[in-house]
Order: sequence, then C-alpha cells, then structure tokens
Amino acid sequence: MNAGTVVLVIVVLVLVAGAAVLVARRPGRGPELEPPPAPAVDEETIAEIEEALVEAPPAPAEAPPAPAEAPVRPSFRDRLAKARGLFAQYVGSVLERSKIDDEVWDDLEEALIRADVGVGPTTELLDAVRERVKEDSITEPSALVDAVKDEMAARLAGDRTLRFEPGVPNVWLFVGVNGVGKTTTIGKVAKRELAAGRSVVMAAGDTFRAAAAEQLEQWAERTGADIVRGSEGGDPSSVIFDAVQRAGARAIDLVLADTAGRLHTKTNLMEELSKVRRVADREPGKVTEVLLVLDATTGQNGLVQARQFTEAVDVTGVVLTKLDGSAKGGIVLAIQAELGIPVKLVGLGESADDLVDFDEREFVDALFN
Repeated sequence: MNAGTVVLVIVVLVLVAGAAVLVARRPGRGPELEPPPAPAVDEETIAEIEEALVEAPPAPAEAPPAPAEAPVRPSFRDRLAKARGLFAQYVGSVLERSKIDDEVWDDLEEALIRADVGVGPTTELLDAVRERVKEDSITEPSALVDAVKDEMAARLAGDRTLRFEPGVPNVWLFVGVNGVGKTTTIGKVAKRELAAGRSVVMAAGDTFRAAAAEQLEQWAERTGADIVRGSEGGDPSSVIFDAVQRAGARAIDLVLADTAGRLHTKTNLMEELSKVRRVADREPGKVTEVLLVLDATTGQNGLVQARQFTEAVDVTGVVLTKLDGSAKGGIVLAIQAELGIPVKLVGLGESADDLVDFDEREFVDALFN
C-alpha cells in the first residue's frame, strides 16, 4: 500500500464516522442514539500505514536563493579617469582642427609634458610621429592621434613577466622610499602568487618600522603565506637570510622580501640595500626580481628615485602604485624611455585584486579614449 492509498483510507474512515454521528443526532428521529463505533482497523492495516509513512519521501526542500552576482570591477579605462581627463582637453582640441598645423603639434607636446612624460621622451616621441606623418602622408588630425597612440604603445612594448625559475627558492626584493605602498604591494603579490599555486614566505626586512612588520604579518594571516620576522632595529639582511633558508628547508617556491623605506639621497642606506641583495642571492636562494615600488602621483620625482635605486640594486621592474589617483601617468613612458626599466605591475585601487599586470595597449587606449 503506497502513501497515497493510506491517506485515502484514513479520509474515508473519518468521513464515515462523521456521517454516522450526524445521522444519530438528527432531530425527529426518535430518541437520541449512541453513535456507532468507528470501523475497526486491523493490525495489518495499521502496519501498512506505518510502513508507508516511514517510506514516504520527504517533501522537497526549498531551493536556496541564487547567489548574488559578483560586482563588476571597473575597467582599466575607468580607473585612469584623472589621467584621461588631462589628455581629453588637448586631444579634443586636436580633433576639432581641420588640418595638422603647428598648433596641433603644440597641443600634443603640452599634453605629454603635463602628464610627466618628460621633455626628452616627449621630443623623441613626437619626432618619430612627424616622420610617420610624412611617410604615410597623414593629413587628418584623427589619424595623427592614432599615430601618437601607436608610437606610445610601441615605446612601451617589452617583456613584463615576473621572472621565476623552478627548482630554487626565488627571491623577489621590493625596494622604494617610505610611503609608496611597498608593504601593501607585497601582500597583494602574495595573494596573486598563492592563487597561482606557488608557496610563499614573506620576509619582514623593514626592521626599523615596527608597523611594517605588523602589517606584513596581517597580510600573511589573510593570505595563508608563511612569514619570517626579526627583532625591531635588527639587521635586515639576517631576516631575509633566515627567510631564504626556511624556503630552502621547506621547499617554498617564493620569498617576498620587504626592505626599509630608503631615502635615495642617503648613500649609506643605499649601500646597506646592496648588501641585502647580495645576502638574498646566496644559496639556496636566487634573486630573480628586484621590484622598485613607485607612487605614480610623485611624477618626475619617481624618475629620480628609479635612477638611484637602479644604481644600487639593479632594478628589474617597477610597480607603479596609485595610478588611478594620478594625472601623471606619463611617468610610465619616462621610466622606460630614460632607464629601460619596464613597469610590470600597476595599482589601480585599494583592494587586493586591484594590483594588475601592466598592459601598454590598454594603458594608451585608456589615456586617449
């Protein structure tokens, strides 16, 4: 007997009993009679009912609410609103012209210099564009703007991959002055690399600022990375050495080494930074990246820092933070043009996912479009 049959039997029994009561109590039918007993249900029927109730499938649970859609992250273009705003007024002026004249070239030159591309790189770039305009017989201002964009992207082209050699603990050193976001950048890089499947140990080499080590420890807890700390005011080289040794002993892929914020005018501190690099390169470790963290809002001052740090520790790449808050994004071209150092990562916001790979074409399009 299935569950449906059981329910039907019970309903019929209840209706029969109820009808008998009503009949017994109807007026005008003589003395009130006792209601007849309810029909007996034998033990076999009871057993069948109990079995059916046990075997009956439970009512389906309500479907869980659909998960909320993940917020759409603003595009690279959206994040460069300030820098684009500067270019827009000059490019708009160029596009309104009916021909390419001296005023057009002046507008382009002023736009690039104001964006901190620098006088030298601006002159070289526009000279190359002039040659193309002549060779291709370009007469329309819109075609001229396209030529400028192409030349900028070509000058920014290059290998921007973060170097990693399997089989040894890779050491990525992060250097830069105070306040540029060095420690936060390390935390964001750790999150990226762990998500990519690599094991990470952080080295809190900024022993002169207790807050830096504490901040790095918070990032380690948040991301699940290992961390090595030293005593406050201790030797930064020893902290990084210990981190490399731990990486070797535990087969950890990557050491992300923080360093004290250096004033690039202090010769003794820069020499100490050179020592840190030598120690980090000892077996079993190998320094495969020295990343200079620069604040995009500092403009040409960042170029001075880049030059000094390159002389001290052979910088291999630049991490440009706060690019979303700067109208001086042209520093990207100045760094690569004058120092030959590629910008590898850019910070476009405060969250951990806002540190992204630099893409020259996307960057140029975001400035002009």
